[in-house]
Amino acid sequence: MTKKEAKKDRRRKKIFIAIIMILFTGIILTASTYAWFTANRTVTVEAIDVNVSTSQGLQISTDAINWKSIVTNEDITGVTWSGARNQLPQGDGKTAVPVSTVANVSDGFMDMYRGTIESDEATGTNYLISEKSEEKNGTEGDFVAFDLFFQSTEAQKVYLTSSSRVTAKAATTPTGIENAARVAFINEGNVPYGSSAGDAQQIIGNEKTWIWEPNQDTHTAAAIDNARNVYGLTIGATHPKLAYKGVMTTFTADQKVTLNNEAEDKFADVTTVGTNTGTEEAPGIPNTAFLEAFDIKEGVTKVRIYMWIEGQDVDCEDRASGGSITYNLQFSINDKA
Repeated sequence: MTKKEAKKDRRRKKIFIAIIMILFTGIILTASTYAWFTANRTVTVEAIDVNVSTSQGLQISTDAINWKSIVTNEDITGVTWSGARNQLPQGDGKTAVPVSTVANVSDGFMDMYRGTIESDEATGTNYLISEKSEEKNGTEGDFVAFDLFFQSTEAQKVYLTSSSRVTAKAATTPTGIENAARVAFINEGNVPYGSSAGDAQQIIGNEKTWIWEPNQDTHTAAAIDNARNVYGLTIGATHPKLAYKGVMTTFTADQKVTLNNEAEDKFADVTTVGTNTGTEEAPGIPNTAFLEAFDIKEGVTKVRIYMWIEGQDVDCEDRASGGSITYNLQFSINDKA
C-alpha cells in the first residue's frame, strides 16, 4: 500500500469512527429520561379506574341523595346536580396528563397546574411551562376530581384501609407511572341531618387538606436515571420518601424555568402522607394500621377528592408514559383490620 493510499485509509477510518460516535450519541440521547415527559411524545395515562368503597356501615354518595357502599367510574361521571364538577378522563382518546399542585385551595377547588416541556434549540436545554388546569364535569380533563358525601350519625374519624392502593391496571403492562400517583382530600364542610341534598351539594370550604403518596418508596430503573440526570438525586429501586417542590403558579417559556428549578415564587415544598403503615407522626406502626384521612361530623360531610400524576415526581418520566392505573380507595371508621 502506497503512502497516499495509507493516508486515505486512515482518513476513512477516522470518518467511520466519527460516524459511529455520532450514532452512539444519538442512542444515548434517545435513551435519556426527562421529567414531565418531553413535548414530542404522546404524554398520557391511557386508562384510569376508580374504585371507592366503605366498610363498617359507612355510607357514601356522589350526590347526597343516593347512598351506597361502593362508588364506580360511572357514578362519578354521571352526576347531574347543579354546580357539579366531577371529572374522570376516560374513553374516546380522553386521557390524563401530568399536573402539579402545592394544595392551595381556592373556593373549594385545589389549584392544579399542567406542565409541558419546551426545548431551546440553541442550547438543547429543556424548560418547563405551567398552565392552570380547571375542573370540568364529565369524562374530560387532565386529572380525576370529584365530590364524595359521607353520612354519619355521630362525629368520627375516617380512615383509609390497607386495601387502598394505586396500581397498574389489571392485564396491562406496568410502566411505573403508578409510582407518581397522588390522591388529595379536601374536607369541604358539613350540614346537619334534615338538610336538603342541595344544601350539602353547595358546601364550599376548606377545613383540612392532605395529600396521600401511595407508592412513595418504589422506583423503576428509568425513574432512577431520571432522578440522577434531572434532579441530581441518587436513589435505588426502594428508597425512603423523596422531598419535592410542587408548582404553585403559571409561567411561560420565555421565563426559562429549568426542570430542577426551586424558585420560591414558582415552587413550594409539598407535604404528603405515605404508605399504609401509619401516619408520618407515628412511624413503625404495623402494616395492619390504617391511615387517618379526615374527620366527619354528625349529618352529611362533603369531601372533594383529587387523583393525579405528579409531574414533579422523579417517577414522572418519558418511559412511564402511556401506562394505565387503578385507584382503589376503601374508607373505614375503625382504625384497624
